[in-house]
Amino acid sequence: MEPTVPGFEYHRVEGAGGVALNVAVGGRGTPVVLLHGFPQTHLMWRHVAADLAADHTVICPDLRGYGDSDKPREDGPDTYAKRTMAADVVAVARRLGHERFALAGHDRGALVAFRAGLDHPAAISHLACLDVLPTLDMWEALHGTAAAVGFHLYLMAQPPGLPEQMIIASPDAFFGHFLDLWAHAPDAIPSDIRAAYLHACRGAVPSIVADYRASAGIDVAHDTADRAAGNRLTMPVAVLQQDWGAALGFDAAALWEAWASDLRHSTVPYGHFMAEEAPADVAKALRELIAR
Repeated sequence: MEPTVPGFEYHRVEGAGGVALNVAVGGRGTPVVLLHGFPQTHLMWRHVAADLAADHTVICPDLRGYGDSDKPREDGPDTYAKRTMAADVVAVARRLGHERFALAGHDRGALVAFRAGLDHPAAISHLACLDVLPTLDMWEALHGTAAAVGFHLYLMAQPPGLPEQMIIASPDAFFGHFLDLWAHAPDAIPSDIRAAYLHACRGAVPSIVADYRASAGIDVAHDTADRAAGNRLTMPVAVLQQDWGAALGFDAAALWEAWASDLRHSTVPYGHFMAEEAPADVAKALRELIAR
C-alpha cells in the first residue's frame, strides 16, 4: 500500500480546466494549503500537516503532473505554467469550501505559491516559501561553474524529446540523486517514503519535465511582467531557505524584499527537505506567520 498522511482523508478535487488533483485533507480550523516540491509528493508534509491539523484545516494536494494527480499532456506553455498550477490550488480550496486560506510551498510548490500570491491576493491570507528564489531571480542568480548545482534546470528546459528520453532511461538514478544530494539528514526520508517518491516520479517524467520547462519560458515571462508593473506580494510573507547566496553570490533576503512588502526571511541550518528534517520548526514558523 502507498503511504498516506495518518488521519487525513483523500479526495479527488477538480482544479483548473477539469484537471483533478489528489488531495489529502485533515484537521479543523482556519485553512492552510501545503504544496510539495521536487522530487516529492504531498507526503513531504506528513509531519507538518499532522502538527498543524491540531488547530487548522490542512489541505495537501499533489500538484498537477505529480503524484496521483492528473498529468495532462503538455499542449502548450500554459499547461504547466505556475499561473495555471496556482489556479488549480485556488480552485481546489474553493471547492473544499475555502475562499481565503494561508498557503505554504516548498521548492516547486513554493513557485506555485508565489504565483498564487501575485495572481490571487484576495484568496491568499499568508504566504510561506521554502528554499527557493522566485523564478526570474533564480535564473539571474545562476552563473559560472557554481550553477552546475542546478544542472537539472537546464536539462529540463530543453525542447520536448531529449530530456524526457534521458530521464526515462534511468529515472530512479536521476530522481534518487536529488533525494541523496539535498538531504542533510537522510533518515528523514525513510525507505517507504523514498520508494513512494521514486514510484511517483517514475510515472510522471513528461509532466515533471514540462513543469520545469515552463519555468524556463512562460514563468519567466510572467515574473518579468509583474516586475515591470511593480506588482508585489501584499500579504504577510515568510521565507525559509538554506544559505544558497553564500555559494552562488547573491543576497537572498534582498531579492525577496523586492517582491514582498511584509517579509520575514530566515536562513536555516537544515537541508533542502526541511519539512521532513525539521518539521517541528517548520510548523512553528508557519504558525508564527499565520499569527501575523
